[in-house]
Amino acid sequence: MRWLMGLAVLLLLARPAGAAEQELELSVDGRTTLATLRTPAAMGPDTPLVVMTHGTLAHKDMEVIQGVAKALEQRGIASLAHTLSLGIDRRKGMYDCAVRHDHTAGDAVAEIGAWVEKAKAMSRQVFAFGHSRGGNQVARYLAANETSPVAGAVLLAPATAKAEADLRASYAQTYGKPLEPFLEQATKAVAAGRGGEWMDVPGFIYCRNAVVTARAFASFYVADAAQDTAALLARMKLPVLVLAATKDTVVPDVVASFAPLADSSGGRVQLDKIEDADHFFRDLFAEDVADRIAEFIKQTR
Repeated sequence: MRWLMGLAVLLLLARPAGAAEQELELSVDGRTTLATLRTPAAMGPDTPLVVMTHGTLAHKDMEVIQGVAKALEQRGIASLAHTLSLGIDRRKGMYDCAVRHDHTAGDAVAEIGAWVEKAKAMSRQVFAFGHSRGGNQVARYLAANETSPVAGAVLLAPATAKAEADLRASYAQTYGKPLEPFLEQATKAVAAGRGGEWMDVPGFIYCRNAVVTARAFASFYVADAAQDTAALLARMKLPVLVLAATKDTVVPDVVASFAPLADSSGGRVQLDKIEDADHFFRDLFAEDVADRIAEFIKQTR
C-alpha cells in the first residue's frame, strides 16, 4: 500500500504537458532580483497569476513556496515567486548570516510592487501572496496603495504584532544580552541621520553575532504599527484570505489575531485553518493550501 501512496503523490506532482517554468530577472533600486514564473498548460491573459513573497531571510525556492506554486499550477493557476534582495544583488538561497545586514522590513514594498507590475503585464488577474513575515510585507505593500493594485491577497501564516513583540521579549534569552542597549544605540543613530552606521550585535533575527546597520536593527526591533498585519488589512477594501496552521509554533496566534477582523469584515477577509499543518505546510499540506487559494480566486471573479 505504501508504494501505491507514493505513486499517487508522484502522479499528483507530475507536470502537465504545456506547463512551463521560467527564471526571470528584474532590476529594482539598482539591484537585480530573481524570480521563477510557473505557468499551467492553458496560460493566457485571463489565467490567475499569484505573486509569491517568502518569509524571513528565506528565498523563492524554499519548500513551502515551491510546494504551493507547483500545486497551484496543477489547478490551472500561474505563480511568480520572487526572492527579496535584502540588499544583495542576485541573491539566492537562505541569507548567509556571515554577511553583513543592511536591509529593512519596508524594503520589500518596492520589490513586491515591481514584481506585481511585471505580473500585470502577463495576466488580468493578479493576486499577492505572502508567507510568514512575507505576509506582513505584502500587507505593507497593499496598505501603501490608495487603490488596490491586485485582485486579492493571500496571507499564509502571516506574522502578527504579538509574534514581533515576542521576538523582542525573547532577545535576552535567545542571545544572552538584553535588547535595550542595542536598540537605543540603533534608534539614536537613525535619528541623527547615521542609519548606515555598522553595529556588532549578539543577534539579529535568526543570526548570532551579526553585523548590522543601525537602520536594519531598528527596523526589525522597534515596536511599529506596521508590524500589526491585521490592522493593515482592516484599512483595505480588497478581498483577503488568511490561512493559519493549527500546529504553527512560529506564529501560533494567527487565528486569534485575525478572527475579529474576519468576523467584522462582511466576508471581505476570510480566515481558514489547515488542520495538523505546521508553519511550513510541508508535503500534502501544500495541496490543502492550493485548494483554498483556488476556491478564493473563483470567488473573486
